[in-house]
Amino acid sequence: MTALMDMHAARRHGLAAVLAAGLAFGPGVSAAIGEVEAIGRYRDWRVYTERVDGDLVCFAATPAEDMAPKSLDHGEVNFFVASWKSGAARNQPSLTVGYELRPDIAARAIIGRERYSMYVAGKEAFVRDEDEDGLVQALKKGSELRVEAAEQGMRTAYHFSLSGSSDAIEKAQSLCR
Repeated sequence: MTALMDMHAARRHGLAAVLAAGLAFGPGVSAAIGEVEAIGRYRDWRVYTERVDGDLVCFAATPAEDMAPKSLDHGEVNFFVASWKSGAARNQPSLTVGYELRPDIAARAIIGRERYSMYVAGKEAFVRDEDEDGLVQALKKGSELRVEAAEQGMRTAYHFSLSGSSDAIEKAQSLCR
């Protein structure tokens, strides 16, 4: 699992903070890695591109609609599906939050009756490579995504709308073919 976490971390190389900044502040946000460019909005999802270490990253993203517990400062919470023009990853789903997730408690994504275990890497959570396609297909067909995770003192839960997810994911993927 450590090798898998290292591989995903290498593909992401600090991208989560930049992407979250782009979502929080809008298009054209300059960052240490590059500039986030807003491509379009698809109901509750948005599509962006970002140049990272010379590679174009295209991603669909949506912010959490609801967060629990209410007493916790969750920071920026977003769900992404990212593709790299180089082919380093295609349709890679991930969760980003504004705090360190507990690595000893697996997060999980839930869409309808489907459940996907996620492993934690700092402020992000990913599904195993072999589960990515299944989760992406469920994101495109479902109406709501729930992600359960944990920070140091408590369990957390997030709800994301899937309205527009299919079109946004398809657009992001087409930009990085």
